[in-house]
Amino acid sequence: MSATGLVSRSLSKMREIVAQATGRAKEPSEKVLDRIRRQLEECAAGLGGEVSTRQRAARLAETYLKLDDGGRQAMLTMIAHDFGPDPTAIAAAHADYQAVIGTDDQWDAEARLRAAMRSRRIRILTQFNAIPQGVKFLVDLRADLLRFLPEQPLLKPLDRELEARLSAWFDVGFLELARITWNSPAALLERLVQYEAVHEIQSWQDLKNRLDSDRRCYGFFHPRMPLEPLIFVQVALTEELAGDVQQLLDINAPLADANKANTAIFYSITNTQVGLRGVSFGNFLLKRVVEDLQRDFPKLKTFATLSPIPGLRRWAGQNPQQLATAFTQNDWKRLAAAGIDGPDAPQLHAILDGSAEWAPDPVLSNALREPLQRLAARYLTDARRDGKPVDPVARFHLGNGARVERLNWLADTSPKGLAQSWGLMVNYLYDPDRIESNLEAFAREGRVDASTQVKRQARP
Repeated sequence: MSATGLVSRSLSKMREIVAQATGRAKEPSEKVLDRIRRQLEECAAGLGGEVSTRQRAARLAETYLKLDDGGRQAMLTMIAHDFGPDPTAIAAAHADYQAVIGTDDQWDAEARLRAAMRSRRIRILTQFNAIPQGVKFLVDLRADLLRFLPEQPLLKPLDRELEARLSAWFDVGFLELARITWNSPAALLERLVQYEAVHEIQSWQDLKNRLDSDRRCYGFFHPRMPLEPLIFVQVALTEELAGDVQQLLDINAPLADANKANTAIFYSITNTQVGLRGVSFGNFLLKRVVEDLQRDFPKLKTFATLSPIPGLRRWAGQNPQQLATAFTQNDWKRLAAAGIDGPDAPQLHAILDGSAEWAPDPVLSNALREPLQRLAARYLTDARRDGKPVDPVARFHLGNGARVERLNWLADTSPKGLAQSWGLMVNYLYDPDRIESNLEAFAREGRVDASTQVKRQARP
C-alpha cells in the first residue's frame, strides 16, 4: 500500500483516536523525538517534487496519529519552538529595509523582509494539503493544539499561524452551501447525528422527522471535506413564532404544510469542527439560508430562532445579587402558596441550583415564571464580559444583527434545558429592515436591540 493510502486509512480513524486520548501521557523517548525531528527537517526543507512532498507529509501525518497525547504535545512543541523564523535573518532584513525606505530598492527590501519572517512552520503545515484528507488532518491537529494550549503556552505561535492558514483556506468564498435531506449519503447523515450539539438526535426516526417536508437542513462544506459539514442549521417552517422546542421535535406531530408557512424558525445551529474555532462563517450561513428559503417559499415573512440560553443558570449562581433582585414581593407571595417560604427555603435553593424536579408542578412553575424570566431578560440585555454579552448564543445572534424578541417559559424541559436555563429559551428575530443598523450599533456601542416586552421584563 502507498504512503498516501496508508495515511488515508489512518486519518479515517483519527476521531476515535483523539476521543480515546485522556490526560497527559508520558513523553516520547529521545529516539522517537530524534526520528520526528528528522522528518520535520525533511518537510521544512521541501526538497524534491510533488511525489516526494506527498510521501513525506503522509509519513509525518501517520507518525503524529500513532502518538499518544504526550507525544503529540511534544511534537507540536518542537514544531512551534524549533521551526519558527530566524531572528537573525529578520533583524538583517529589517535593517536593510530601514536603510532603503524612500528609494527604488524599498519594495525589493520589503519582499526580503517578508520572506525572512515566513517561518518553517508554515512550510510544514502546508505540505499536508498534498495528502488525502490533509485539510481535515490539519483541522483536527488544531483541535489538539487548543487542548494543549492551557498547559503549554509555547504552542501559541503555532496556533496563531495555523488559525490564519485555516481562515484563508476556509474563506466563505470557498465554501459550498448544500441542503441535507433524508436522501443524502448515509455517512453524512451519521455525521449529523454525531455532531448535533443543541438538541441531541435520539434515533433515525428523530432524524427523519428533522429532514421532513416541513423542515430544512443546510450545511456549509469545504471541497476537500465533502462529507464533513463545517456548520449546519436546522429550520422548521411554521405559521407562527415557535416557543416550545418539544413540539418542534415531536416525531408524532402532524406534518405541516410548508407552502402555508410564513415563519422560518432556526432551532439548531451547530459548529462541528473544534479546530476551526476563531474561523467565522456562521453569519454567512444564515444569510445564504434565508435567501434560499425566500426563493423556495415566497410567503415567508418572519425569520427567527428558538435558541437555548446556555449560560443563564451558571451566571445567576455567580451573581447572587442579580438573582435576589429578580424576585418581587408578589413573587414571594406566590411562592409561599406553592410551599416555598422565603429566599432561604431549602427547596428553592435546590430548584435554583438544578438539583430538584419542579417543572411538572403547575403551581410552583407558575410562581417561578415571572422572576426567572425577569432574570433571563437582564442576563441577555445587560450581562457583559469584555464589553460583549456573556451568553455565547446571544453573542452570535446579536453580533449578526438580530433582536431579542421573546422569552419562552419551559420551552425546553429536557434535563439539559432545565439544567442550563430552567427550561427557558429565547427567540432572536432577524428583521431585514433592522439587521444592518442593529449590527452596526452592536459592533460600535455594544447596544442590544430588544423588543418592548423583553425590555419591560429586564427593568429593575
